[in-house]
Amino acid sequence: RATQVIEEAKSAAKAEGDREKAAAKAEIEQSVQRAREQLREQVAALAVAGAEKILRREVDARAHAQLLESIKAQL
Repeated sequence: RATQVIEEAKSAAKAEGDREKAAAKAEIEQSVQRAREQLREQVAALAVAGAEKILRREVDARAHAQLLESIKAQL
């Protein structure tokens, strides 16, 4: 009987460990998705800010290159 109780406890512990592992993986995946979304928003904001700066200046290839280098440095 003792062996049976020990095996049942092992099975229950393994099942609980598997549940906790699955929950942790799901939480990590959600965090990764949130981080990706925040990064997308930041990149989009930088792109818009860069475009605004470019459009405010007169059309000059050298000036645009300098602005793009500046934006690239911010990324």
